[in-house]
Amino acid sequence: MNNQERINVTQPFLPPLEEFTEYLEDIWKRKWLTNNGYYHQELEKALCDFLGVEYISLFANATLALVLALQEMRISGEVITTPFSFVATTHSLWWNNIKPVFVDIEPETYNIDPEKIEAAITPKTTAILPVHVYGNPCNIEKIQEIADIYGLKVIYDAAHTFGVTINGQSLVSYGDLSILSFHATKVFNTFEGGAIISHDGKTKKRIDFLKNFGFAGETTVVAPGINAKMNEVQAAFGLLQLKYFDECLKKRKRIAQYYRENLKNIKGVSYLDDIQGVQHNYSYFPIIIEENLFGICRDSLYEEMKRRNIFARRYFYPLISHFPAYKKLNSAVPENLPVSEWVAKRIICLPIYPGLSKENINRVITVIRCIGNDEKDINYEQCNCLV
Repeated sequence: MNNQERINVTQPFLPPLEEFTEYLEDIWKRKWLTNNGYYHQELEKALCDFLGVEYISLFANATLALVLALQEMRISGEVITTPFSFVATTHSLWWNNIKPVFVDIEPETYNIDPEKIEAAITPKTTAILPVHVYGNPCNIEKIQEIADIYGLKVIYDAAHTFGVTINGQSLVSYGDLSILSFHATKVFNTFEGGAIISHDGKTKKRIDFLKNFGFAGETTVVAPGINAKMNEVQAAFGLLQLKYFDECLKKRKRIAQYYRENLKNIKGVSYLDDIQGVQHNYSYFPIIIEENLFGICRDSLYEEMKRRNIFARRYFYPLISHFPAYKKLNSAVPENLPVSEWVAKRIICLPIYPGLSKENINRVITVIRCIGNDEKDINYEQCNCLV
């Protein structure tokens, strides 16, 4: 049995408990636990300032935010999206009785390929739902150009992008709406949580109606909304988390740089580099494993790492287009998604989080070096100790 410390793909940053206790004590005094309370309002203001946006609506989780974003934009018919994402992206369409239309991804970013979008547009198409995968920006200019030509809405699944900027501007400021996730696995978390970024007060007001049963006053219901509100405990935790974000970002960046430096000469291993003009948040560290060069396939590496108590994740595998609810769609045919299929079979995300020690980072790197190709400078004695 392996007695070494378990290394997960991620671990939530938790600020000092005594600092959070102060917030909880204040919530106890106020006796206002949900429904646009003090901390909810404070977090909205703080996030607008931090992200450089004017309007933000907080949610209990990002999936509800996706579902209601589509409702608010009155999206129907067909929506063009990517199969290379977490299932919530496409499930939000399903819950709105919208047909997803999958198009392939770019090999350089793993984001939706704008060159494939126009061919997928039909008279039923009403919107594009791209994903900034791993926090890497989509080709926002080209996507918007296509949307403008065909009169389509653009709603970005920006779950991975907290704190990401492109040429100094927040990535969530693009599109008609952008949706953030504050899930415990994200770089900024409120235990669970999410948000919709909008661009005018009228839109924000409609979103806020929808997430609170449609109430526009004590006795007035203007739409069949649902209960998707963020509570005060989540909001207070977010305010505290925000104080530590820059520190956490620096740690994530150092880990990513260390991985790159130590993996760059391993045959059959490749990774994404930083994009010029983009401030990344290093939310994930995906690598590609090419079996013919590395020596074993991605799935074998995944299992070998698990045997050594290292739990990387195959984000995103299988493709959404492989799941029963979607695989019968015409757009889900593997032949139409060659890049997505290729990447999904080879991608693996390595552990990365602020509390990941250098010793454990080296454990991850050593396992990859040892069980892959036959480089001559490997310390096999060290590798054997990892079994």
